[in-house]
Amino acid sequence: MPSRTESDPHGFKRRGMLFVLSSPSGAGKSTIAGKLMKAEPELAVSVSYTTRPMRPGEVDGREYHFIDLDRFREMVDNHEFLEWAHVFDHRYGTPKADVFHMLGEGQDILFDIDWQGAQQLHQLAGGDVVRVFILPPSMPELRERLERRATDSQDVIDARMARAANEVSHWDGYDYVLVNDDVEQCFECVRTIFAAERLKRSRQTGLIGLIRRLMKTA
Repeated sequence: MPSRTESDPHGFKRRGMLFVLSSPSGAGKSTIAGKLMKAEPELAVSVSYTTRPMRPGEVDGREYHFIDLDRFREMVDNHEFLEWAHVFDHRYGTPKADVFHMLGEGQDILFDIDWQGAQQLHQLAGGDVVRVFILPPSMPELRERLERRATDSQDVIDARMARAANEVSHWDGYDYVLVNDDVEQCFECVRTIFAAERLKRSRQTGLIGLIRRLMKTA
């Protein structure tokens, strides 16, 4: 896979993108997101606000910004979120501050959100958003993955499976749909999409100057 410099050797000024990864819980989204962050060190990650309790090993401001429900509602009322959703009795929201400035500076931002968040982002940011949905090979395999994690009760797993069926039904709201039956292969597909979208003509704002110079000397 080419590096950033190799894939864009002229270093044209470029508008960033909001790169969305979504999947049912257990389908591999977090693993692939982590691999993409490692492979693309200049990629920024969107740290969401949430009302859920902090889990062991998590750090406030790293995995999430942990706040109470009253503060979350206040942020919603003040239109401080690009998108937000109510998931498993907790709320999650993406902060709006600085995102559009980062896009203008050519910064790509990774979003690990569900279909509702992806839809809200697309409604607000349109062509800046690239949406990738990751499917499990089958629903029985998805249940096996959730059970192997051994982090949830059977009731929670049942709830996640019911939610997964609903999430899968929204597959057609995405630009790309991949099946994660081999995590390395799926990751390479995600990284290929990422590289191609970075080179999309509509994001290459620096091309305009080059075209004008070429036309003057034609």
